[in-house]
Amino acid sequence: MKKLRVFPALITLILACALISSAQSQTDSAHAIVLHAARLLDIESGRISKPGEVLVQGERIVESGQKVAHPAGAEIIDLGDSTLLPGLIDAHVHLFLHPGAEDLQTVEESVPQRTIVATLAARADLMAGFTAERDMGTEGAGSADTAVRNAIDQGLVPGPRLRISGNAIDILGGHEDANRYNPAQHVLSNATYANNPAELVTAIREQVKEGADFIKIYETGPDIVRDGRFSTTYQYTEAELKAAIEEAARSGKRVAVHATGEPGTLYAARAGVVSIDHANQLSDETMRLMRDKQIFAVPTFTILEYFSEHNDSAEQRAHDRQMLDLHAIEFRKQLAAGVPMAVGSDVGPFPHGTQAREFELMVKYGMPPLATLQADLLNGAKLLGWQGQIGELKPGYFADVIAVPGDPIQDITVLQKVSFVMKGGVVYRK
Repeated sequence: MKKLRVFPALITLILACALISSAQSQTDSAHAIVLHAARLLDIESGRISKPGEVLVQGERIVESGQKVAHPAGAEIIDLGDSTLLPGLIDAHVHLFLHPGAEDLQTVEESVPQRTIVATLAARADLMAGFTAERDMGTEGAGSADTAVRNAIDQGLVPGPRLRISGNAIDILGGHEDANRYNPAQHVLSNATYANNPAELVTAIREQVKEGADFIKIYETGPDIVRDGRFSTTYQYTEAELKAAIEEAARSGKRVAVHATGEPGTLYAARAGVVSIDHANQLSDETMRLMRDKQIFAVPTFTILEYFSEHNDSAEQRAHDRQMLDLHAIEFRKQLAAGVPMAVGSDVGPFPHGTQAREFELMVKYGMPPLATLQADLLNGAKLLGWQGQIGELKPGYFADVIAVPGDPIQDITVLQKVSFVMKGGVVYRK
């Protein structure tokens, strides 16, 4: 990213912070707000209330339904012909990445510069209706995501609720290592090296110390399509993954893996990870284990679609299109097998704030709109460890509410047209 792009962006951020500070002062008084719209979607049942209202007090929902109490002095926000629903969840984002050559931006851009970019990315995602996210690795920026998460939590900058993993973990010569550079230059990996159980334990302890909410491990890569068949190399054995999971659990953390195919996906499922992200290829045994253990698959279709259209070479674009087509076929098998799904886009290499496309692709490839929303909001809340706090418009839940035109059950693309965003009772977009 050119430096000239950063400074105007920083000015935008400063102005945004001033607006958020003003909004925060409204929350401090904990005054009542009533949101009114033509419709309200109950995620669990799929029922639409007409009209729909939500009563908010401070950062929490007090009541929701067709008609709620209107306390004296309450602020009424009429959102007209729109549908109220919970704030969206993206379970796989990279706040520290932006479109362009990924390896070059991690080498050429300083960590402070990338942290500023990450803060702006968080704001863009929030304004698009994503009120909670799981950041799946800073890609070489260490624990800088701890600072972004904390600044958001303290109300210093706008952004989603975040679960962060720090730098993520990889083997020497693995998926995120600097494999295509002159080794004499000693270009750093985009992840933390761990080559055996003892090193995994050390890396996990370091990341927990630096503020990680969960542990992200790269389990497979590189991915190859040859003669219409997908294959990928595993990086850690089942025993190594079990050692990592046991160490993470000691600190109350869970392990998520980047795993695109067999046998790495099977090792991850047997070891007991919380999610298998990408999941391009799953064997029958892996799908059975994921269903029985309630291990989430996070398909991340949008990133593949983006690369299939934007990669520099025609050969690479064709490769990525073939990967996407094969992934869609496997996704239908996973749905039929009862694999639990969550929604994550892998946004970062494509523009932040545009990732609601993931819902459309999941529907396109076989998942009904309501089931897709339930995967995002109900399963996403479980995956992020906020079950009973976000993902539904229920009393006692955080007042994370968005509004979209039309009915998302009938037309999932309306999620790309968010017109109102509230997080924790604070209005960020209206």
